[in-house]
Amino acid sequence: MQAEAIVKIKSEMEANKDNAYIQYIGQFLLQRIEANPDDAAKLASKDKTIAKSLEAMKSEAKKKQKNGMAMLTPDEGLAIVLKYFGTAPIAVTTSTITHKNHASDFDVKLEDFGL
Repeated sequence: MQAEAIVKIKSEMEANKDNAYIQYIGQFLLQRIEANPDDAAKLASKDKTIAKSLEAMKSEAKKKQKNGMAMLTPDEGLAIVLKYFGTAPIAVTTSTITHKNHASDFDVKLEDFGL
């Protein structure tokens, strides 16, 4: 099931190369599969897509709208994506996502300092 989920996600990413949001969420989901293989079946669901997860985020952001503006933190957005796909909720932090095309490879964690 893992392979199916990976192919599905990569296929949607490939079909939407010009959409940075789909690329970002796709990368997040690929890392999610790697860290939580049991989620692969839910992420492979044919009726669930990255694009539709973005619509779920949009819907939630509209609920918070103030003066014509709506925003979500990256952590809130990723939590909505996980909820949309029906995966177990976890504390999501953007620091756990590996971003491609970083200008720097600087990576420091509190654990590195024994904290």
